[in-house]
Amino acid sequence: MGALAAGPSARETGGMCRSIKTLRPPVTPEVHDEDIVAAALQYVRKVSGFRAPAAHNREAFDRAVEAVAEATARLLGELEVRGAAGRVEQSA
Repeated sequence: MGALAAGPSARETGGMCRSIKTLRPPVTPEVHDEDIVAAALQYVRKVSGFRAPAAHNREAFDRAVEAVAEATARLLGELEVRGAAGRVEQSA
């Protein structure tokens, strides 16, 4: 996949889906698989424009949710959080 072109601003598109929550510490100290899948589902719904896909799109929709959830889990696992919260965890 090539570089993504800059798209319309959040103001032009109505902003990001408000149901997607920040999942990284220290904002959310404990994240479960269900949280990651819920965020992935909201993202795919927003991008596709479908709350629930038609039967002929179900497999593609489900694969997208799974791929986004996997990428999200990988991202959260690889993030290095610095600052006050990191110092508190190190001193405990």
